Amino acid sequence: MLIGASTGGPAHIEKILSRLPAPLPFSIVIAQHMGAEFLPSFVQRLRLKTSHDIVLAQEGMSLCSQRVYITSNTTTLQLHNSLLHFSVQNSSTARFNPDIDALFTSFTQLSNLKNILAIILTGIGDDGINGCIALASRGVRCLAESQKTAIVYGMPARAKEQVSGVAVLDLYEIIEQIKKFGGV
Repeated sequence: MLIGASTGGPAHIEKILSRLPAPLPFSIVIAQHMGAEFLPSFVQRLRLKTSHDIVLAQEGMSLCSQRVYITSNTTTLQLHNSLLHFSVQNSSTARFNPDIDALFTSFTQLSNLKNILAIILTGIGDDGINGCIALASRGVRCLAESQKTAIVYGMPARAKEQVSGVAVLDLYEIIEQIKKFGGV
């Protein structure tokens, strides 16, 4: 499961994770726009507020189920010897930290995309939209937060306008869709 968020995202991510049972039968990879220096404290806060195994994605780390990964910089997934590993690059050309588009797009290399759900939450701008378009074109289900619950209706509005077949839902409806999708 992939989640991209910007302004207003930390509280929404906390709400999502606090309403999901632990351990999860799947993994969640989150790209929350935030300065790299603040990400470790964000991970720590989520650990304290939820019962999930939450880590900051590191270079070479393998993607495992039952874990929540918080990304930084330009984080992508690389397929190597049938395993998915994180690649974390500090990019001076990336518009955002972390880069949601880079993360989402990296998942298009997988042959079995039916087990992926991509979600765009509250935020300014358009990061994640190109990644959602690439995933949706490969059959991935994409969700965008509604204007009713988004703190800032920028990224979700762009998703609604540009991503074919995107479902626009309130935050609590997104949580229910995550549960249904993950079988929890």
